[in-house]
Amino acid sequence: MRAELLEQIYTVVAQIPEGRITTYGRIAKMTDGATARMVGSAMRHLPDGHQLPWHRVINASLKVTEHGGAVRQREKLRSEGILFDGAGRVPTECLWP
Repeated sequence: MRAELLEQIYTVVAQIPEGRITTYGRIAKMTDGATARMVGSAMRHLPDGHQLPWHRVINASLKVTEHGGAVRQREKLRSEGILFDGAGRVPTECLWP
């Protein structure tokens, strides 16, 4: 992936406010050519020591994608006041932007 595209993705993610979430696809639409999969890959390969709120990025069905850090991601979201329904979805009113 081009460095410029990664930078765009990381810039968008850095702007997601606490207590809000967005999707891989929404971030992709805010860039010059990224896809939702590219955004997911960028989140998986964040450098050590980063300060990005990666946990605020979820999938299009408004659920946390199952991966090695999914439990931690849900915990971080809950600590910011994000609630999940019985199916594990985040309410649409939490969507940003």
